Amino acid sequence: MKDALKEIVAKKKERLLQDKQTLGLEELKQRIAAAGPIRSFRQAISKPRNISLIAEIKKQSPSRGLIRQDFDHRQIASIYQELEVQAVSVVTEQDYFAGAPEFLSNVRDLVKMPLLRKDFIFDPYQVYESRALGADAILLIADLLTKDAIQELSGVATELGMDSLVEVHSEKELKKVLNLKMPLLGINNRDLHTLEVDLKTTERLYTLIPRDKTVVVESGIKTYQDTLFLKILGVNAVLIGEAFMEAPDIRKKVEEVMGW
Repeated sequence: MKDALKEIVAKKKERLLQDKQTLGLEELKQRIAAAGPIRSFRQAISKPRNISLIAEIKKQSPSRGLIRQDFDHRQIASIYQELEVQAVSVVTEQDYFAGAPEFLSNVRDLVKMPLLRKDFIFDPYQVYESRALGADAILLIADLLTKDAIQELSGVATELGMDSLVEVHSEKELKKVLNLKMPLLGINNRDLHTLEVDLKTTERLYTLIPRDKTVVVESGIKTYQDTLFLKILGVNAVLIGEAFMEAPDIRKKVEEVMGW
């Protein structure tokens, strides 16, 4: 069986080398001033007694292939803005998810809520790039990064005013992250190596997380029953992409899954 995470990251490293040659770090840093003010991601998704929605824009995935035939990231962003979702996640990985970094800046112009850049981030250059493109938060995958790397990357993000959503899938990864005192944690029900989804991952890990953390659950959330269960559990927010991207009517599906 292929290791999906290893394969994606290897390709990402190749692209990053090209990106650095095309645009140097100092020039990239200069572009940050034009990105507009930060919108607080953590604040937007922390609503007492409510479960917040981080609605995702994603064309395809390694597990599903093409998810949305008539994909138009601007149109999807406009729907999310009309629905007043709490935050928007934009997948920018090019080779396996058919994303693009410029999707972020395009979406930034269309929505008022905070943007999360969803990608495979392991180098400070990518953090500066995220802010220059208009991101308010970045995803950091605990499985992909050492403790030192998580601290370094989240430190750069903090300097730039951004939040870091640190994603875990196992007890081991959670322990690593809790020791670092990260305030914003994501539980991913998908194993990034095999791409299999198990909703029991959340049940297992959520009870081990201190109540002062803001917790986001990702992957496999498809129905109102799923959302309601997580709300009762005490989760702060859900990140949903696939269920919306495969729906003929995105607006209707969001309302249905969230009970709005």
